[in-house]
Amino acid sequence: MERNDSMEELQAVGAGETQGARRASGVSPARGAEGRGRGPNPEVPAKAKRRQFSAEYKRRILREAAAASETGEIGSLLRREGLYSSNLITWRRQSERGELAGLSPKRRGRKQKAVNPLAKRVAELERDKRRLERRLEQAELLLDIQKKASQLLEIPLRSLEDEDGSA
Repeated sequence: MERNDSMEELQAVGAGETQGARRASGVSPARGAEGRGRGPNPEVPAKAKRRQFSAEYKRRILREAAAASETGEIGSLLRREGLYSSNLITWRRQSERGELAGLSPKRRGRKQKAVNPLAKRVAELERDKRRLERRLEQAELLLDIQKKASQLLEIPLRSLEDEDGSA
């Protein structure tokens, strides 16, 4: 048996391979490259995608389960479709309650709030109010600067009453 092993090694070396080029599995790298692409893809998706079932699919499965008469028929249906018995139970309950919308997939996550039609107008008015308040502050600041400059230069300022001619 030792002689057969050594003969195989000599044949491998004679075929252009070195003894160190073999993998631990005994398959040479050259032979391993030929077999690539035939096996299952070992890549795993970054995030598993949740299955969603359409209402028509759920109704079809419920019809098939109701038509099952022999022992083990429902189990084989579930295995064939890749479902759990809890799916079937949930779908039956939803169907019994008459929830047509219950048979369609539900969106996960937070529910969207109903948009108040006045909320947009209120937000717009508040934005305008803030803009006008900033302009008013700037105008008041400019008036203060003008008053101080006139005091420093000793230029008398006319009041509004003087302009009207009522004084």
